[in-house]
Amino acid sequence: MTDTPTTETDPNPVHAFIAQTVAEHPVVLFMKGTPDAPRCGFSGMVVQVLDHMSVPFVGVDVLQGEELRDGIKSFSDWPTIPQLYVKGEFIGGADIVKEMFQSGELQALMTEKGVAGEA
Repeated sequence: MTDTPTTETDPNPVHAFIAQTVAEHPVVLFMKGTPDAPRCGFSGMVVQVLDHMSVPFVGVDVLQGEELRDGIKSFSDWPTIPQLYVKGEFIGGADIVKEMFQSGELQALMTEKGVAGEA
């Protein structure tokens, strides 16, 4: 069993911020830009999928600083942005979200995790 990193156990303050954000919000999208103004097509596509599903989510703009942009990649051990987390679980990037949405897996996951929207 692994503990969620905290400021006490993880010396990296960016990882601690990410862990806290993921723990506090059911659905978190680490993205370039904001949900209202995505700054890359991949981030925009994931926002559209979540909006289409009426899933409430928190968007975190990784362009706020290089530490956050690099930190999310090392935190998840995933090289690309955006990154979607649902109930603390890393789901994947834009391609995975798109494939899961098209197959119905994403909707099933959101329902299973209790964060389904109205769509």
